[in-house]
Amino acid sequence: MNQLDLHIESLIFASSQGISFDEIKEVLEAHFQTSVTDDALRQALDRIVLKYGHADFPFEVVEMNAGFRFLTKGSYHDTIGHYLKLNVNKKLSKSALETLSIIAYKQPVTKTDIESIRGVNCDYAVQKLMEKDLVEIVGRSDGPGRPLIYQTSHKFLDYFGLKSVEDLPKLKDVVPNLS
Repeated sequence: MNQLDLHIESLIFASSQGISFDEIKEVLEAHFQTSVTDDALRQALDRIVLKYGHADFPFEVVEMNAGFRFLTKGSYHDTIGHYLKLNVNKKLSKSALETLSIIAYKQPVTKTDIESIRGVNCDYAVQKLMEKDLVEIVGRSDGPGRPLIYQTSHKFLDYFGLKSVEDLPKLKDVVPNLS
């Protein structure tokens, strides 16, 4: 293990939402005051991913949402799940999950669109999703009243462990009777 690997590990560890390849390169070049080739950086990242892929570690380095992060390995998810259940405030309500699902699959979408699908007012659910940074405003519609347009955020991708919204399960797989 060389010093470059250790510096990269420290950056990934310190990053709360993942750190991109370009960010790692920029920080290393500033710190070492020399250029770092893409190839050298990729090789170091590959070594780190391989290292933490070993069974001796309960976590691994994963590239997701255009950044590198330390994540718990799947075999420990039940243990972590029990821990997270202790913190009830972090859970999303059924209405928030329904609203988030509609936004995720129909984005970009207005509140009117969401409400026409759910059949109920969604102001509170959208507000809670925005407070948790799972949903963001991306503009205004050209329609009457110029309503706000919503879509999922980068934190949504992190929260659900997705690289992009294209990684969402297909609706036909989730709802088998859907044509």
